[in-house]
Amino acid sequence: MTVQISSKLLDGSVLGLLSVKDYYGYALTQEVQKYIAVSESTMYPVLRRLKSNGLVTTYDEPYQGRNRRYYRITNLGLNHLKSISLEWSQFKNSVDTMLRGDIHE
Repeated sequence: MTVQISSKLLDGSVLGLLSVKDYYGYALTQEVQKYIAVSESTMYPVLRRLKSNGLVTTYDEPYQGRNRRYYRITNLGLNHLKSISLEWSQFKNSVDTMLRGDIHE
């Protein structure tokens, strides 16, 4: 089944991964793609938006003569992740209830 993922949920997914460790752009895209079908061209605008909203910061590290731009979650990003996680949990529980037919009239 293919499900369209909202930008808020995609933001939360990226922030969730960054809450564990810093990633450079390509590696982060690869990690997200393990769980969600998303293109590289989708990921970089997400990262720019997260940075412009103060949810992540960046730093560069040299690698084989070039720089890799790493992304790090901020405290604001951690708080936003908690908010998204709570919303997702409530939504998921509601959908699970309906899928089980566990509704009360």
